[in-house]
Amino acid sequence: MAMPLAIDLNADLGESFGAWRMGLDEALMAELSSCNIACGFHAGDPQVMAHTVALAKSLGVAIGAHPGLPDLQGFGRREMALSPAEVHALCLYQLGALDAFLRPHRLAMHHVKAHGALYHMLSGSAALAAAYADAVQSFDAALKVYGAPQGALREACGARGLVYCAEGFADRAYQADGQLRPRREAGALIHEPEQALNQALCLARGQPLPLADGTLQLRVDTLCVHGDGATALALARSLRAGLRRAGFELRAP
Repeated sequence: MAMPLAIDLNADLGESFGAWRMGLDEALMAELSSCNIACGFHAGDPQVMAHTVALAKSLGVAIGAHPGLPDLQGFGRREMALSPAEVHALCLYQLGALDAFLRPHRLAMHHVKAHGALYHMLSGSAALAAAYADAVQSFDAALKVYGAPQGALREACGARGLVYCAEGFADRAYQADGQLRPRREAGALIHEPEQALNQALCLARGQPLPLADGTLQLRVDTLCVHGDGATALALARSLRAGLRRAGFELRAP
């Protein structure tokens, strides 16, 4: 009997802090197979982390750490000039913070996925990627690493024997070189559920993705919908239903 097709659907959650609220975490979590929980640097706070962990546990959603840059005002989406030592330390710090909330539930962390500008910095810098991968390996070598399908982080994880899960974005436009279209450019964000589903299916199947200037072919293990978007819940519901109709089982890698 042929094995069923499988794909993971993840989102970045737990990004509220203090009196400031972002996203519809309770509703969105029910549509996911894995989640990435902010660890207090770009967003999140101790109470939000505790609540989001408990919510994920109640719904059987795999939990990952979502370390970001220490930039609350910029929501971690502005690059910073960091040394490899600083990247290593900030990654370890945030992994430890989330682990503190998992331990009382006797839950194991499933994966780690960098946030925002850090995500892109790791893809483009061999030195920073090596520092980040070393931090993950020293913390727990069984952790899976979510990241871009190509780039320095994938290479660093491969060299260390870490399990790497290539990630595709259902709600972001791609360029022909495989990079995401910068958020400042028109059309960078996808808000229409049908368009997001069509892109997700191409990525999940490893089929060519039609672009304005050609096509792009990527194969991914996990699909992301950003939890902070105004249409995040509608997109996630459409993706979950559409992927299932197409024969995919949603499960964490």
